[in-house]
Amino acid sequence: MIEKQEVVIGYKGFDQQLRCRGFQYEVKKTYEHPGEVKRCEGGFHSCENPLDILSYYDPGSSRYAIVEASGQIDREEDGDTKIASARIHIKAEVSMPDFVAAAIQWITSQCDPVKAKHSTGYRSASSATGNQSASSATGDLSASSATGKNSVAMNIGLQGRAKAGKGGALVLCNHNKNHNIRYIRASKIGENGIKPDVFYILNDAGEFQEVS
Repeated sequence: MIEKQEVVIGYKGFDQQLRCRGFQYEVKKTYEHPGEVKRCEGGFHSCENPLDILSYYDPGSSRYAIVEASGQIDREEDGDTKIASARIHIKAEVSMPDFVAAAIQWITSQCDPVKAKHSTGYRSASSATGNQSASSATGDLSASSATGKNSVAMNIGLQGRAKAGKGGALVLCNHNKNHNIRYIRASKIGENGIKPDVFYILNDAGEFQEVS
């Protein structure tokens, strides 16, 4: 009996020429790595959580694609979903709105679906209080709050704000004058100076800024 091979759906970042670390990729193509597969050393790299890519490729100067990673796969249990694989298939390039939607979907999939809340209206508010809950908001001037343990608050609306409790995480966007996303950033509570149960926005420098 042939053992079924693991296939991981992930996301990958590139420069504007669709290159990663000097290697040229093409959409719809599959690539094989003949050597050792180890994160940060050998193999093709991608991230299961789209937001983890932003640590390597920022939105202003990068392109992104959904990929299928297979063959030998190397993971580390350190909170980062970056993997290395022996084989990678570049399925399709994704736009920034699709990238953000994928990030929302991935984050909410890690939380309790019964405790997931979402709001879309202008000046709307989304609040989730249970442990491992998710709160997301996309409306302009909206607020997203997730105060339960290990919960995630995301706000990708124009001038949107978000707060999360201890052990949680924030995801925020900053937009340019044409309302296009300029920056998107995620952080765990307790890192990057982020305090629990305090509202933040992402300012024009792409940094978290505390708001009252």
